[in-house]
Amino acid sequence: MRVLAISGSLQSESGNLTLLETAAAVAPAGVEVVSFDGVRRLPHFDPDLDAAGAPPAVEEWRNALRQSDAVLIASPEYGHSLPGALKNAIDWVIGSGELHQKVVAITAAVPLVERGLRGLAALEQTLRAVDAIVVGGVPIARGPSFEADVRALLDVVVEGVRRSVA
Repeated sequence: MRVLAISGSLQSESGNLTLLETAAAVAPAGVEVVSFDGVRRLPHFDPDLDAAGAPPAVEEWRNALRQSDAVLIASPEYGHSLPGALKNAIDWVIGSGELHQKVVAITAAVPLVERGLRGLAALEQTLRAVDAIVVGGVPIARGPSFEADVRALLDVVVEGVRRSVA
């Protein structure tokens, strides 16, 4: 099973990137977590640009999604919502459908579990608009149970994929 890992943060030292690296390290046997850093290279969504032939960065994004069984997004909350770059990435696949009925786990690496909830709610709403199968949705606090919580989320992803293909 291939899980595409996407950080909603473009920051090089992001806690969300650390969460995704942890996911790759603790993934169960048979599950490959592959990072995608191309969100930063996507141009602003423009239907005219897409109609003329999607730019290479967009094709790379769409292909990465097509080649994955599921997606894991770890994203910070910006202004009580999701980061603009992540929203832009989702906008690029609204018409092409790569997230349609795809299992997408969402979380946020946070200092306290009370943080990040509004951003995850906004992300979930956006993903439901593209008919993704959203799982997770709970922030993961950095601390002693961090690895176990990330592994538990991966277990939810695996179960979601199994249910979606059954």
